[in-house]
Amino acid sequence: MAEGDGGERRRGRRRWLPAACIPRPGCFTVSADDEGPSGSGAEEEGSRPAPTHLVVTVNGIVGSADDWVYAAKHFIKKHPEDVVVHCSGCNSATRTFHGVDVMGRRLADEVISVVKCRPELKKISFVAHSLGGLIARYAIALLYENETATQTDCNEECEKDVNDARRNQPADRGKIAGLEPMNFITFATPHLGTRSHKQMPLLRGSYRLEKMAFRMSWLAGRSGKHLFLKDIEEEKPPLLLQMVTDYGDLHFISALRSFKRRVAYSNVCGDFIVGWRTSSIRRQHELPKKQDFVDDSKYPHVVYVEKPKAQDVDFSDAMVYQAKTTSEMEEVMLKSLNRIPWERVDVSFKKSRQKIFAHSTIQVKTYFLNSDGADVIFHMIDHFIY
Repeated sequence: MAEGDGGERRRGRRRWLPAACIPRPGCFTVSADDEGPSGSGAEEEGSRPAPTHLVVTVNGIVGSADDWVYAAKHFIKKHPEDVVVHCSGCNSATRTFHGVDVMGRRLADEVISVVKCRPELKKISFVAHSLGGLIARYAIALLYENETATQTDCNEECEKDVNDARRNQPADRGKIAGLEPMNFITFATPHLGTRSHKQMPLLRGSYRLEKMAFRMSWLAGRSGKHLFLKDIEEEKPPLLLQMVTDYGDLHFISALRSFKRRVAYSNVCGDFIVGWRTSSIRRQHELPKKQDFVDDSKYPHVVYVEKPKAQDVDFSDAMVYQAKTTSEMEEVMLKSLNRIPWERVDVSFKKSRQKIFAHSTIQVKTYFLNSDGADVIFHMIDHFIY
């Protein structure tokens, strides 16, 4: 009987271990080994140190893992010894209509499976486009581990030493999937949703069109409800409001704060899907003026960079429940997200022939149609913390 039980356990183990390492359909991982010359010797391969920094890329609505191929290849080309890029494929095509929470759980599961297969990993970063930024924000809350909560065996003296050390350290330095969080970068992500207030430029600020879009948001499934803040159930605030604080067991804001660097890339113009304010997490009067734009020959489409600065914000979790109107909800999200410093990079394709595709050009989704965004990708890679 015992032998049979042991055999059953062994069979279960054999089934589970390979499953963790089998790539999900549609996703792929790029590393220096993949980019190197074919047929390289085992000796050469063995002498190359394994990269310890995992970069996870996340596509937007109706997108796929292929959307980040250009960026992935250039990451590896510039830093072959440092990074391995995993282009997530668990949320692609119509699966992006399933809701931010469902997709966030899928992404978290996929990241865990990658980390299990690569025990050499020590650091993690996320690079996300459009809706992918919200998916990544949900996923990191699931993957967040507060180091301070696990240290329960310290005696009083040890606890005092730890507390003294923490006073000189940034708050909430937790782990993401057991790894050190480094960069959290979004491209044209609707952090404040797309509900009215010209957050979707395609509607040109028309109240009638925005109202019609609100009613037709069901076309994008549960994701549409989340983006338009329509998912008010059982007196709970909409999901995007929950995601600007530590809500229940999900530490959304603590997970974001744990990253050494947070960057929001946004389109100044030409993006008909996601507006400038919602993607840069700013109020209208906080947007940089045209006369402040810079002309950088190295990154010609990067017109403004705002250095990260923490804001002293009067915020309480109760505000999430009190906000009822669109303006109130937007203000609560702005206040809470700005409690942590963001670097903001404003991009303009106004003089580009590809300006009509700005939403995709900013990430070079397809090189043939979006090649003008290459300098924006290089800007991200050059300023990445490795």
